[in-house]
Amino acid sequence: MAGINMQALMRQAQQMQKKIQQAQDELKDKTVEATVGGGVVKVVFNGSQEMVSIEIDKEVVDPEDISTLQDLILTAVNTGLTKSKEMVQGEMSGITGGMNIPGMF
Repeated sequence: MAGINMQALMRQAQQMQKKIQQAQDELKDKTVEATVGGGVVKVVFNGSQEMVSIEIDKEVVDPEDISTLQDLILTAVNTGLTKSKEMVQGEMSGITGGMNIPGMF
C-alpha cells in the first residue's frame, strides 16, 4: 500500500515539475514595466528577471547632474526587478499551492 502512495506522490511531483517548466517558459514572454521620475526613465523586465528595454527621456540627461540620472536608473531597475520577481512568485504559487520550493523560482 505504501508503494502505491509513493507512486502517486512521484507522479504528482512530475506533473508539478512539468507545469513549473511550462510556466517558466511562458514567463519569458510576460513583461512588467517600472517608471520613475514621472516617467523620465522606464524599464521593462521579463519573467526571467532580464531587463529587455530601457527608455530615458532626453530632458533628464544633464551633463552637469549625472548623479540624478544614475539614481533614477538604479531605482527603475530595482523596481522593475522586484515587480518581475513578484510576477513569477504569483504565477508559481498558483502551481505549487503556495509551497516554497527552493531553487525553483
